[in-house]
Amino acid sequence: MNSLGLVEMTSIAAGMQAADIMLKTSNVELILSRTICSGKYMVLIGGEVAEVETAVDNAVNQLSFGIIDTFVIPNVHKDIFPALAGHSSVEMLEALGIIESFSVASLIEGADAAVKAASVKLIEIRLAMALGGKAFCTLTGDVAAVQSAVDAGAKVIADRGLLVNKVVIPKPRKELLSEMI
Repeated sequence: MNSLGLVEMTSIAAGMQAADIMLKTSNVELILSRTICSGKYMVLIGGEVAEVETAVDNAVNQLSFGIIDTFVIPNVHKDIFPALAGHSSVEMLEALGIIESFSVASLIEGADAAVKAASVKLIEIRLAMALGGKAFCTLTGDVAAVQSAVDAGAKVIADRGLLVNKVVIPKPRKELLSEMI
């Protein structure tokens, strides 16, 4: 699996329909299909680039209601998968970077850009649950790398008009790590 695709919907029913369309029309793997705050629905799929593009396009073209945002990320960074699943293993924080977005789609794209821009470790991608529909990611590494990564990821999100905030904490207290994982 080298590509991710996402459809973010305003309707739960349309979201389930989108998942069905994507799975029936392409050879893709369902990674996440669930409700998110505030009454939205997301479908995240993975597979080969052409299959993921076809699946997302088919959902968008067949649905006439509820699409908020979509993406296809070819050659997605390997750290995205464990961060989405909450399985990243970080034992110590160096500098801490946080990027926050108004949408799930833009945050995942921003997180991918961040980890591709600098030598950092992605800790977590948290998607819209108990966040009022927002999403954020956390990452760690040396200060300069974290700053570069955060700037790159935040730019992707800001270019879409969806950046809430970005922060780099040079020497975070160790208690912050236990609160994140």
